[in-house]
Amino acid sequence: MYGKKVRLRIVFIISILTIIILSVYIILKLLEDDVIYFKSPTEINQSSENITEKIRVGGMVKKDSIILNNEKILFIITDFKNEINVIFAGTVPNLFQEEKGVVAEGVLQDNNLFIADKILAKHDENYMPPEVKESLEQK
Repeated sequence: MYGKKVRLRIVFIISILTIIILSVYIILKLLEDDVIYFKSPTEINQSSENITEKIRVGGMVKKDSIILNNEKILFIITDFKNEINVIFAGTVPNLFQEEKGVVAEGVLQDNNLFIADKILAKHDENYMPPEVKESLEQK
């Protein structure tokens, strides 16, 4: 029915497609553990399921909510609809301030308490590091 060349090409094409599909599947499976989901306080508050994996919570640091205790920092992240209390042990970035954007990475204790491993402060597109700003002002 088909010649020898045609059968070899079909086998070759099917083999290549199988290898590509298996490679993509293996890569996606390996990356699955590194995915960290981003949620807002409102999404966490409205969620009926118990979130046990590591997530990121983002929003603004509520005004007058930062409390420094010995080695811990307590503050509230808000999205202006809902709020979540955050506990973090460690040093915070220089851009971490009240009424500024922040992303906290960690685990959810309950729907109102978040234990953070890492704090990422966000800045707007007009941000310039102080050293660069000073050098530009001097020139």
